[in-house]
Amino acid sequence: MLDDHVLGHVNYLNESSATSQKLAYINDAGHAVIRVDDFSFVPWEQKRNSVRIETTDYFPVGSVFVLDATHIPFGCSVWPGFWTKGPNWPAGGEIDIVESVNLMGNNQMALHTPAGCTQASDVQQLGKTIGSDCSAGVDSATGCAVAETQPNSFGSDFASAGGGVWATQFDDSGVFIWFWSRNNVPDSVTNAKDTIDPSTWGTPSAAWPSSSCNVASSFDAQQLVIDITLCGDWAGEPSIYQSTCGGPLGNSTVDICYIDNVINTNGTNYQDAYFEISSVKVFTVNSTVLTPSVSGSSTVLSSATASAGSAGSGSTSGTGSSGNGSNNGTGSDDGSSGNGAAPRVAAYAAMVGATALAAFSWMLL
Repeated sequence: MLDDHVLGHVNYLNESSATSQKLAYINDAGHAVIRVDDFSFVPWEQKRNSVRIETTDYFPVGSVFVLDATHIPFGCSVWPGFWTKGPNWPAGGEIDIVESVNLMGNNQMALHTPAGCTQASDVQQLGKTIGSDCSAGVDSATGCAVAETQPNSFGSDFASAGGGVWATQFDDSGVFIWFWSRNNVPDSVTNAKDTIDPSTWGTPSAAWPSSSCNVASSFDAQQLVIDITLCGDWAGEPSIYQSTCGGPLGNSTVDICYIDNVINTNGTNYQDAYFEISSVKVFTVNSTVLTPSVSGSSTVLSSATASAGSAGSGSTSGTGSSGNGSNNGTGSDDGSSGNGAAPRVAAYAAMVGATALAAFSWMLL
């Protein structure tokens, strides 16, 4: 599957190819490793192999997504993402939870929605707002972004600090994203199994309260995505690439990012271009997990079974698939959304406690 959505220079492999080439596997620590090919010679006009995985299930409004990682991909030309999307993307909304490029020193979070969703000017958050119109740009390419201001949210600093945790509240009261570097992760997040309560986490890194963004009308149920592309229309944009990776500015006929990194090397530039993920967990106040049929010609493979030392195997299940998540708790709303200025007080019941690759499917063209 070519990365034609953001013009990236990668081929996304299917499950058997990715596991046989050791681009997706479980390491000795029981963590999921998802990486770019860092060993093959790629000739001119070819693309480098990478991995994109997506959850089989779509999670409704009233969910919390928690990612615990020890390493996030970085390096010149590298563009990683942990994000969510509706079943007919780019319609149905998108939440970018972890996204940055090249050698940037901080994470960037964003919403991409239909017209009508904005971020209020008096929002309470730790991050710095970059754009306030979530529908800005063609197909919401720009969105309303927030730059993380806390340390250790991306790159070598994230890895040196032992990684960290992101938690995203996708709720009627709004969308809120928290980030904690490893030494600051609350015990209530680390130890969350059956329930989780965002009301104890304080000010989020990024906030889009419902006072200016109606979540119910701006978003469909969301699918989780983890991917790594190279160059493309953000990491490869000449001024963006040059700002952290140097080199001459490109022009309309020369892709400096591609020439400098993707081709004519044995992949040594990509030794840090990998995710190492301890867990992905989803909590919800609604026991209903949606599994709509996705339009297009893609085929979904069943998820790999994650266990130490193996990545399991998958089988073809056709276009779309049925989820097997079940509500393991009794989440209840013990607060109200008020004026949308802060996260709703709620206890969320666990839908999926997904260690490593267990809750993910493989999307093929």
